[in-house]
Amino acid sequence: MATLYTQQGRNVRRTWFLMGIFLAIVVALGYFISYYYNNPNILYLFVLFSIFMNIFSYWFSDKIVLSMAGARQIEKQDNPELWNIVENLAITAGLPMPKLYIVNDPSPNAFATGRDPEHALIAFTTRILEVMDRDELQGVIAHEMSHVANRDTLVSAVAATTAGAIAILSDFLMRMMWFGGGRRDRDSNANPIMLVVSLFVLILAPIAATLLKSAISRRRESLADATAVSFTRNPAGLRKALEVLAADSTVVHQKSNAVAHIWIESPLDGKAVSKMFSTHPPIEERIATLRAMESLGN
Repeated sequence: MATLYTQQGRNVRRTWFLMGIFLAIVVALGYFISYYYNNPNILYLFVLFSIFMNIFSYWFSDKIVLSMAGARQIEKQDNPELWNIVENLAITAGLPMPKLYIVNDPSPNAFATGRDPEHALIAFTTRILEVMDRDELQGVIAHEMSHVANRDTLVSAVAATTAGAIAILSDFLMRMMWFGGGRRDRDSNANPIMLVVSLFVLILAPIAATLLKSAISRRRESLADATAVSFTRNPAGLRKALEVLAADSTVVHQKSNAVAHIWIESPLDGKAVSKMFSTHPPIEERIATLRAMESLGN
């Protein structure tokens, strides 16, 4: 258990390191394109666009996710048992009570979002409330509360938005290069190596951004599992919940790549997805880690 909690600190440091690489990709993309078009203002526009997208994701990512998932808010009288479990865990974690939402979906799953603990929410599919007992549901809720406590909801929103912005910019600039007449100033001093590098940066930047977003998400999922156990002191609850999810082959209807990383079990990860692009650690590895924690606690 001590080894796993030590890894929590490493996960946090690595996440912010990866976020720094995101910024470096944006700057590199802007630099090489500004060189290609011989216009330094392009670099400034790239940085400003990235900042704007991050601010937008900070304020509106939760509303976008809820709209895409078709979630509806519930109050205590709608599901008193669920409300009490969440309320007790919020007190244990020292967090405000999050808003609760329900997604009408036949696949068991859940997610948390919100820019900070004061504006956090947790959403559950109707199916997860049907198939899990109290201990399992407590493990799932603790996992989602961990995302809130660790500020994962904000980090994930920024990572997804930045990756999307890089993809949009790269696609737009590629079209400009092919159809817009190319470099405006085609003087004889232009460095052909730099021009080739500019093209490669345009091609590779979206791929690198997607890999980084997936890596950040995987780190955050491992951290949330560990933090959940610190809230409940019961690794078996979350372990059994993950086993229920692993045994269920259905996927949520909302399986967009843009929000796949926020669910406790990704609707996109599977045998057909390379581990590099996977937004979650393999669920079997997560179960094995929790089982090891159970052994250490006995």
